[in-house]
Amino acid sequence: MATKRKGKGAYMISAVAEMYDIHPQTLRLYEREGLLRPSRSEGNTRLYTDEDLERLEFILNLARDLGVNIAGIAIVLQMRERMEEMNRQMQGFVDYVRTEMLSRMQQQPPAGLVPLRRPVVIPQTTKVVSVKSGKKK
Repeated sequence: MATKRKGKGAYMISAVAEMYDIHPQTLRLYEREGLLRPSRSEGNTRLYTDEDLERLEFILNLARDLGVNIAGIAIVLQMRERMEEMNRQMQGFVDYVRTEMLSRMQQQPPAGLVPLRRPVVIPQTTKVVSVKSGKKK
C-alpha cells in the first residue's frame, strides 16, 4: 500500500480516517483490540505518529488485500514483533562475538603460523633461432 502521509508529526483520528478511507470507529476498534496504540494528548485526544501510520498501513494491507481477520492480524503482529526482537538479539550476539574476536586477535598473534613468501618470478630471455640456418642470433 502506498504511503499517503507527508512530513512528521501527530495526526488526529479524523485526519487518519480520511487519509486511509476508513471509519474512525475502525481505528477505535483496532485500538480496543490492541492492534494500534496511539498516544493521547492532555485532552485525551488520540494522536497517531508516523510509526502508528506505518503499523496501520500494515494492518490495512493484511485486512484489505489479504483478507485476514482481526484475530489473525493480532497473531501476525505478535509474530512480527517477536521476529524483530530475535533479530535484535542475534545482532547483539554477532556484535559481541566480533568484538571478542578482534580483541583476542589484537592481544596475541596466532601461534604456530609461519609467514608465506611469495615466489619470485624471473622473466626468461627469449632466444631467437633462425629457421634457415638453425643458428642462434
